[in-house]
Amino acid sequence: MESRTLGRTGMEVSRLGCGLAAIAQETLDDMRAVERTLLMALDRGINFFDTAECYLDSEEMVGRVISRRRAEFFLATKCGHSPDGERGDWTRQGITASIDRSLRRLRTDYVDLIQLHSCDLETLKRGEAIEALLRARQAGKTRFIGYSGDNEMAEWAVESGMFDTCQVSFNLVDQRPRFSLLESARERGVGVIAKRPIANGAWGSPASPTAHLRWGSDYGDEYWRRSQSMASLGPILAAPQDPIALSLGFVLAHPQVDTAILGTRNPDHMRSNIELVEKGLSIGKSVVEELYRRWDDLSDGWLGQQ
Repeated sequence: MESRTLGRTGMEVSRLGCGLAAIAQETLDDMRAVERTLLMALDRGINFFDTAECYLDSEEMVGRVISRRRAEFFLATKCGHSPDGERGDWTRQGITASIDRSLRRLRTDYVDLIQLHSCDLETLKRGEAIEALLRARQAGKTRFIGYSGDNEMAEWAVESGMFDTCQVSFNLVDQRPRFSLLESARERGVGVIAKRPIANGAWGSPASPTAHLRWGSDYGDEYWRRSQSMASLGPILAAPQDPIALSLGFVLAHPQVDTAILGTRNPDHMRSNIELVEKGLSIGKSVVEELYRRWDDLSDGWLGQQ
């Protein structure tokens, strides 16, 4: 598995990371598929795992399945939401409580990265939330701090110089980061984590790909609408026929991206994703430029997905 240095953290992380929202579609009563998926990822060279306090039982699942192999992987989580997914507690006390709860659920005494989870620009500028992360780092609860979000909030986070990493939506139907954020992050030594790299599987899907989910059934609707618009302009010459290969290849064609976190709760899908990357997944410059052109022509009002 190819690896990259995650910005100024100096940590070597796998180019393909494991996003852990998808496993929360399962339940704690039957984690056989989750266990097979996570262990396969570890055994096949993925060492970047990203979860959040509001992904239902995701943190608890990680703690149960792979906490005994804690030294083998880079563990990231997020804070600022309550367990029921509501946003808003960006106080020092609220964030500290969230981090402590995450550590208990993950069955570890530290994470490698704690990220503010999509707080707004006003909250970032006020500074209390960032101070809470800095205190957590001083206390040894995390090694690095980051921001996870999109649009002007992510751009401000990168430019502020306060964060070691930025996790941002970036894919063939969500291209805003290519205009400034990616290069700004590289110049400042901020590690870039691309979330939603396959746009929830929207490209080539006959319907919104998330419609069947236990929670977040409308999550992929906007990406699907965008993919339909871009695909309606006709075939893309020399593009891979496999929509996952096209989508993931587009993201990994950008050297500023250190790791792309792809989520699944299906061990067969995990194996297939790993094999795509191991074979040297790449798409031609002409394909990337055509996807740029279609985005530029159609993207009036298209913002990064929150």
